[in-house]
Amino acid sequence: MADVGEVLMSVLSTIRVPKPGDRVHKDECALSFSSPVRGLYVCMNSFLGFGSQYVDRHHARTGQRAYLHITRTRKTKEEDINTGSGHPPKKKPTRLAIGIEGGFDVEQEQYEEDIKVVILPDRQEVTSEDLTTMPDVVKERVSLSMAGIMAADSVSHTLQVQQWDGEVRQESRHAADLKQLDNGVKIPPSGWRCDVCDLQENIWMNLTDGKVLCGRRYFDGTGGNNHALLHFQQTGYPLAVKLGTITPGGADVYSYDEDDMVLDSKLPEHLAHFGINMMTMEKTERTMTELEIAVNQRVGEWEVIQESGTTLRPLFGPGLTGMKNLGNSCYLNSVMQVLFTVPDFQSKCVVMSALFVYHRAKLGYGLLSGEYCKPAPDPGDENDASEPRGDQIGIAPQMFKALVGRGHPEFSTNRQQDAQEFLLHFINMVERNCRSGANPSEAFRFLVEERIVCQESQKAKYTQRVDYMVQLPVPMDQATNTDQLCYLQEAERRREEGDSAAPTVRAQIPFTACMAALSEPEILTDFWSSAVQAKTTATKTTRFASFPDHLVIQIKKFTFGLDWVPKKLDVSIDVPDTLDLSGLRATGQQPGEELLPEVAPPSLVTPDVEVKAPVLDDSTVSQLCEMGFPLEACKKAVYYTGNTGIDAAMNWIMGHMDDPDFSAPLVLPGCSSGPGTTPTESVSEEHLATIVSMGFSRDQATKALRATSNVLDRAVDWIFSHLDDLESMDVSEGGRSAAESEGRDPPPGPRVRDGPGKYELFAFVSHMGTSTMCGHYVCHIKKDQQWVIFNDQKVCASEKPPKDLGYLYFYRRVAE
Repeated sequence: MADVGEVLMSVLSTIRVPKPGDRVHKDECALSFSSPVRGLYVCMNSFLGFGSQYVDRHHARTGQRAYLHITRTRKTKEEDINTGSGHPPKKKPTRLAIGIEGGFDVEQEQYEEDIKVVILPDRQEVTSEDLTTMPDVVKERVSLSMAGIMAADSVSHTLQVQQWDGEVRQESRHAADLKQLDNGVKIPPSGWRCDVCDLQENIWMNLTDGKVLCGRRYFDGTGGNNHALLHFQQTGYPLAVKLGTITPGGADVYSYDEDDMVLDSKLPEHLAHFGINMMTMEKTERTMTELEIAVNQRVGEWEVIQESGTTLRPLFGPGLTGMKNLGNSCYLNSVMQVLFTVPDFQSKCVVMSALFVYHRAKLGYGLLSGEYCKPAPDPGDENDASEPRGDQIGIAPQMFKALVGRGHPEFSTNRQQDAQEFLLHFINMVERNCRSGANPSEAFRFLVEERIVCQESQKAKYTQRVDYMVQLPVPMDQATNTDQLCYLQEAERRREEGDSAAPTVRAQIPFTACMAALSEPEILTDFWSSAVQAKTTATKTTRFASFPDHLVIQIKKFTFGLDWVPKKLDVSIDVPDTLDLSGLRATGQQPGEELLPEVAPPSLVTPDVEVKAPVLDDSTVSQLCEMGFPLEACKKAVYYTGNTGIDAAMNWIMGHMDDPDFSAPLVLPGCSSGPGTTPTESVSEEHLATIVSMGFSRDQATKALRATSNVLDRAVDWIFSHLDDLESMDVSEGGRSAAESEGRDPPPGPRVRDGPGKYELFAFVSHMGTSTMCGHYVCHIKKDQQWVIFNDQKVCASEKPPKDLGYLYFYRRVAE
């Protein structure tokens, strides 16, 4: 074997020192979920990290030989504030504790890191001590590379900081003309102490007079003594900068007057006034955003969900791997745990875009292999020999979360989200990324038939649309325990006052009542009948045109109060273990039944009248948008209610949220289409690929997109409403459909599976909290006739699964 010094000299040209902007993957293997706790090899050229089972493969494919091997060992704590009792903190941490007495706990587990250079393929090792005996050129380059890799922020850390919201910081109104006293104060570049109490951590400098003082006190008594806040209360000087966070890229600036973290565009000038050169400063303390991430990750450690006080038995093995909470990521964890129970999502033969399928496969292997479901060691056990506590090492799907949330205004942040919205978002991603072959979302896809009968002419109209989920309303008037509900408000008041003995009063709704609300005919009072050429009354009945392999049912527990504030219905629903929907099978046109003629309603304006854009109340539109509704839906709400105010517009939105074109652009009466694509314009290739992947030809997809202004959701609804026209459709623009190129007829409809309408419950996702924007999600999955609870990293046998309190229910078809 060659001398290690000679080998290191031979690869010296491939060893790089990380530069600003280089992405250093030192927390997670690029091909698995291995971490430095198990040992991670970071390529000293590309800075990609690899577990021990993949580093040889990377070396063989790239020829790179020099890797920095990082091993982390948890430090033993003398006193563990979390004794494993499972009790939450007496006071719930709040966001940064700014302006709030108490604050939050910031203690984190500490690790010792051991690093050395490993040269492949012989795995020769070089420690820092070994470098001292080597030539200066080798010692300098390798030492700088090692130090640079260890000092750089990892990609996962950078993603967390970028994703973590709180809210976007705004420019302080005091920044432009901030008064700074010419008092001769000069601040050194380090060694700061509070001028009052001599503390050396969490130190802030007032940007008006240069006073150096400690920050807020955290709820455990650490952090500071509030002297910076007291100084503002005495002087009124509004802005302060956290000294340990100053770098050439910025710093944490807090405005006491505005009570928020802010931006200061003149920060270099304001710092220079007190002798601080921003370009030479280095960060020595965590920023407030980094502190907030740490706090939100720790909150999950306190939330131990138990079933009626039962001690839960931890489970380990393939398919029983927990997922770490990345800060409000429990919604993603719960949904993905359930999806990877479905065989279609477990399959490795799904053809998708390379990046999406790679991260999906990586997550699937992490969850199903059993490699990462080993028990997490007890923090107080030096030898890791304690009994399992239910926690697992688990996997941290940081890269997967970044991929599925990329570009999305909500899922790209670390705010809590609606699990139902994320499920549909992920299914939509699967649809977009499937190009050919098996599509796992077909397991949930089904057709819905809507039958509308004109009550005056008794003629009918049939339309079909695709769906992936059944949404069941909650008829509160059907509660079976109305005698108990009269005590509901009193019980809630007692609990808010801290009375632990206050009874839990919850409305009990029969599942059959929810199904009846879905299946009963809906009265349409403003229906334009083409048979009588006038508006009249009609009934709409919804039925299943096909039954999917797996059926998802959402209980619509979230609604709006009288003040339009979102709230959650606290209800108990007796959801059955088995379900027979055969009676809801669509039958299509009945013998002797006449169809409504395909005649468009008359134009509301004459052809010679110019259609002008409506004048909308911008303030009402803005208020609706701030509530989270789509802009186009808000415009339509204001337009169709005649600018009569926020209440009328909100009522319109609540009555039309389930419309297929709810988010489609506003189309004025007399216009054939809205803004966007005209019949001769080209259509989106991405939208074309999505519709083609559902089983339609390219020509059919093109026609649908052109008929709906190139809006994907509207195009899908349109194509399902015109299935009768698809078989006879001519080939347009000289193109050939995929089906024709294979010598067969174009498919008349979407690619859906069908079978008996009998199902059994195999999983459900539950939510705890007052709204989808806060709280916590867990899921229960039935594995080998045993219910299992997945609560982030905790995976345990469930003794009493709370099936009556679920939010999303997952059923699979039962073979007859």
